[in-house]
Parts: sequence; C-alpha cells; structure tokens
Amino acid sequence: MIHKEDLKQIRNRGIDLAQVTKQLEDFCNGFPYLKIKCAATPKRGIVVLGESDISEVCRTWEEYQSSGHKIVKFVPASGAASRMFKDLFAFLNGNNDVPTTDFEKYFFANIHNFAFYAKLSQQCMISEGQTVDTLIANGMFKTVVSILLENKGLDYGGLPKGLLLFHTYNGNPRTPMEEHLVEAALYASCNGDAHVHFTVSHEHVSLFKEKLREVKDTYESLYNTSFEVTFSEQKPSTDTIAVNPDNTPFRNSDGTLLFRPAGHGALIENLNELNADIIFIKNIDNVVPDRLKEITVKWKMVLAGKLVKLQKRTFSYLHKLDAGTYSNDDINEMIDFLQHDLCCYKPDIELLEGKDRISYLYHKLNRPMRVCGMVRNVGEPGGGPFLVFNKDNSISLQILESSQIDKHNKAYVKMFTEGTHFNPVDLVCAVKDYRGRPFDLAMYVDKSTGFISSKSKDGRTLKALELPGLWNGAMSDWNTVFVEVPLDTFNPVKTVNDLLREQHQ
Repeated sequence: MIHKEDLKQIRNRGIDLAQVTKQLEDFCNGFPYLKIKCAATPKRGIVVLGESDISEVCRTWEEYQSSGHKIVKFVPASGAASRMFKDLFAFLNGNNDVPTTDFEKYFFANIHNFAFYAKLSQQCMISEGQTVDTLIANGMFKTVVSILLENKGLDYGGLPKGLLLFHTYNGNPRTPMEEHLVEAALYASCNGDAHVHFTVSHEHVSLFKEKLREVKDTYESLYNTSFEVTFSEQKPSTDTIAVNPDNTPFRNSDGTLLFRPAGHGALIENLNELNADIIFIKNIDNVVPDRLKEITVKWKMVLAGKLVKLQKRTFSYLHKLDAGTYSNDDINEMIDFLQHDLCCYKPDIELLEGKDRISYLYHKLNRPMRVCGMVRNVGEPGGGPFLVFNKDNSISLQILESSQIDKHNKAYVKMFTEGTHFNPVDLVCAVKDYRGRPFDLAMYVDKSTGFISSKSKDGRTLKALELPGLWNGAMSDWNTVFVEVPLDTFNPVKTVNDLLREQHQ
C-alpha cells in the first residue's frame, strides 16, 4: 500500500514509516471502547466546594502567585471560524435571496448588536458605496453576507475565531485573543508578569502577531501587567494519513498521500514544550465581556488553588517515599488520599504487599496532575466526566467523548446520556514533579483512544484518524480531579448568533 516513492514524502513531514504503518493498522482494527465504571457525579467523583473551602483555595492561589512560579495560559486557537458561519454560508449559497430561516431572520434583525457591525458597515461602503442598512433596505442581504464572510470583504469565514470582533466597550471592539490577555492579567499572572501561549494555524501566525503588536502596549498599561505572548503551530509530524473507505491510503490527484491534522490531541506536544509550573487551558471562544469576568476569575482561582493544595500534599508523600521515611500509618494515609482526594481506586490493592504496594503508590502519585471544572449538563454536545477502568485494573476519572462509548452497551449509553455534568474545557494543570523536573507528557498518553471519522476531499469520501484528544486520551494517565463550577463560566460561541446572547452583549 505504501510505495517506495512515498517514503520521501513521509520523511519530509517528520514522520517515520512505523507511525504510518501503525495508523493504517488502526484504521483496520479500530479503537477499543473504554470500560466504564459509572458517570462521575457530586456523590462520587465531582467535588462541590462550600464557601469556606472556596475562600481557602483562593487564598492558596494568591499565595502561590506571589511566590515566583511560572504560570502559563494555554489557548488552543487553531483553525478558521468557518463552522461558526455555516448557516450564513448556507444562505449565501442557497436559492433564496431573502432570509427565510429563523436563524437568518434573527441575524439580520439584530445585526446592529454585533461587535463587528461598524467594521462591516465601513467595508460595505468601501465595496458597494452603501451602508449595511441601505443594502438591507434594498434587499441585498446576500451582498452583506458576502462582504462579511468572503476575502473580498472582512473574510470572517476564513479568519480564526481568535481574531473576530466579539465584544464592544464604548464603541471599542475586542477580539477573543484580547479577552484572553485580560483574563491572564486577572488570574494567571505572577508578580506583574503574564505568560500566554496560543496554538495557531500556520496561515494565521502573522495575523495573530500583527494583532498583538497593535494591542499589547494598551493592555499592559490598563492592567499594569507585562505580557509575554508566544505562539506555536500544530506540528506536521503529528498529522495522520487518510484512507479510502476500504482502508487503502487516500491519494491526492497528483498521486501523493494525503495527511491531515490529527485533532487537538496533537497539541500535547505543544503543551509538552512549555516551561511552566502551572498551565491554564481554556478554549479560544469561551470568553465574556469585562462586566461578567468576576465569576470567571473567581472560579479559575478556585481550580488553581485546589490544584496547588493537592500538589503540595502529593509532593510531601513522594518525598517520604523517595527517602524511605514512612510508617505504616503514612502508607495507609497515602492510599486514602489517592482513593478519596485523587479519586484513583484499585479494588485489589489489598493484594499488593511490601515493595509492590510502595511502587504502586509512587507510580500513581508521581504523575502530571489536573483539576478540571465541570458544569451542570444542559444538553450541550461534547464530552463528560466518568470513572473508567484502566489497563492495570485501577479506576480513575476521565473525560470521555461519545465516540469512546460502545453504542451497543445500553448501560453505557444510559450513563452517557443521563450524566449530570458536562466538560466545558476548563483545566488547570501541574506539569512538574516533586523534584521540580518537567514530566514528559508523551509518556502519559493512552494511544488506544484515538478517533476515526468520515470526511471528504474533492468530492471523494475518506476516513480520517484523530489522535487521543488533548483532555481525553492524551491526559489519560494523569491524576485528575473534577470540581463543579457554575454554568455562568461556560459561554462558548459556536455560531455567529451566539454573540447575540446576553452574556456577549
């Protein structure tokens, strides 16, 4: 299936033949479904903090911030915003010249309320010599949408979400990229320094850097914070080969192999290259205007403070294990901490004795750690929190996607559909060990948890392979804790009309 002339193409991407061979085997064999214990709930697996606990962990975080640690805010911001405008693209390419669907009517009826309205109207004057209002009054709805989405106008259909205008402050619009800078200053800074890292697509790097040059001084002055902003791209070496429906390699019209980006799970390599003690992870589109940031900041501090407290206790145990200065009572205390605080169980732990028990404890405690916010499930699509069996028969907390659930197992499907909580991608991560050395995050990925999906190219159907998701299989072997956070902290923008919701006005 792989020809001799393909080898150069494979090498030029930084991929070796063994990787490609393994990927082709994965297409043929598929990925095993996970063995699930139960959905995580506040009764088991999700921590619900009281007010006194909230105050305590916030103080813990403030103390940590002032003690010279390296804190980084990591924002996956790759890709174009085309999916955000799929309804408007459908209108633009459809047969109707006037809005007919509820979505289209709502968009045009509220067009003045978008942060990008002034810029759109200005572009309409440049392109057509008429304002948005005049074009609409003359029934030129498609012209307005064309100027908004296409590269002859604002190119919002081709730009990344991070550079679209989301919010307005007294006539001054702000992009999600800027909102993340503000957030970093408010909860992720240390002694006046804030480090922010964006993963971006290659074609958008210069646009992000240009925007940063334009606004950096303003935000440093407003928030008395020095920003160090860095960018990285998803590596070509993490791309995966595409195949035809019969699992033979998909070839482009020129006969070359087709490789595709392997999803956000590939970003574990970008994360692995950051020099940081604590890393916040949050999606690019989950931002709110300043008037609503107080609750976001509070709960980010809660998650981070909870992480620091857990890490401090974990480190104290590891130092004892390392030095051999522990008693039987200490070992029992460690087991209790691992099972109840870190929610990592081993049903047959009583069978482990002596050095085997010590080795098990050391292995489980000495891992990267993350505290993840979970919101009440209100029907949003996506993953959720579960207790899952691991290969060593231990049980731990994982974030699962629907594709990892065996649809033929009615009990599992019921667990997933009736889960009380939802994953909003709100993570705080500790990525150094008790001796201050960075973990190699690649060592904690469950490579058997990838995804296979159906795509198309040039009108031809293909199968695509995604690596284990960044917060799914890529962090499978981390110590994981779930904390309930308010639904108010989750305000994603999946469609352009989401920007009309009260939380974004």
